[in-house]
Amino acid sequence: MSHAIEIRGLTKVYGAKHALRRVDLTVPEGSVFGFLGPNGAGKTTTLRMLTGLGRPTSGTVRVLGHDVAMADNAVRASIGYLPDVPGFYEWMTAPEFLRFAGGLFGLRGRTLDDRVTVLLDLAGLTGVRTRLGGFSRGMKQRLGVAQALVNAPRLLMLDEPTSALDPMGRKDVLDMLASLRGRTTVFFSTHILSDVERICDTVAVLDRGRVVAQAPIEELKARHSSRKVVIEVASGADELAAALVGEPWVSATTRTPEGGIEVTVRDMEAAERAVPALIAARGLGLHRMEAGEVGLEEVFVELVGGGSQ
Repeated sequence: MSHAIEIRGLTKVYGAKHALRRVDLTVPEGSVFGFLGPNGAGKTTTLRMLTGLGRPTSGTVRVLGHDVAMADNAVRASIGYLPDVPGFYEWMTAPEFLRFAGGLFGLRGRTLDDRVTVLLDLAGLTGVRTRLGGFSRGMKQRLGVAQALVNAPRLLMLDEPTSALDPMGRKDVLDMLASLRGRTTVFFSTHILSDVERICDTVAVLDRGRVVAQAPIEELKARHSSRKVVIEVASGADELAAALVGEPWVSATTRTPEGGIEVTVRDMEAAERAVPALIAARGLGLHRMEAGEVGLEEVFVELVGGGSQ
């Protein structure tokens, strides 16, 4: 499998502060890749290294097969980038802004006309003649993504593209990104878990400057599903829940809306042995015991412990 991004041993130190600590990361070409982490985890610092806007203290960063430190303009022309707070010339209209951006990449004539038409349609801005100063935040973000695509990049990198948007604005931007799957590698950093779960196929979790997990989302959730058990008994659920709290292999228990017990376990084998014995000792009838579904939020909290830099 070819990789759009390859990072090895990436470290960035500011004075006495380690922003990144020996980060290893690979992003498959053509994927929609979510780069997750709490605020202050080092996501923006990583993006600065990837775009060449910052220099690593140590380690290597390769984008589209090229070392970023030695990349020429031909490589940079294959990358699109949207910072967390993009800037706009507010006196321009959306078509004027995209034409301006395309001109910076040397696009002219019919090629530029066609590119602007396609991108305005993708951003849902066809026919909008309002100047950018009158755009909503969501409209500006959609235009920002369109601008980052004006050079038809092989790799699109975005920093918190939906963090300040309302639900409809977020949906519009995410729909744009999802439509690029398989055509352009999309790498975007965020702390909004639902955005990643909705459109990404692969995710990496950064915490305190370290990558603590990287895997396809379904694989990551499956790993952690093996630590959750749902138990349903005919009666005596409160009694059983109280007994489970004291077991050394239990991390947490919660009650389900259906009246069952959801148990997060440290040792699945111990759970499989002990639960039937606990139920039998109390004369309860076991209706169901099976692995429980976990969401990305639960995985994230377990991985980062709720902490941030």
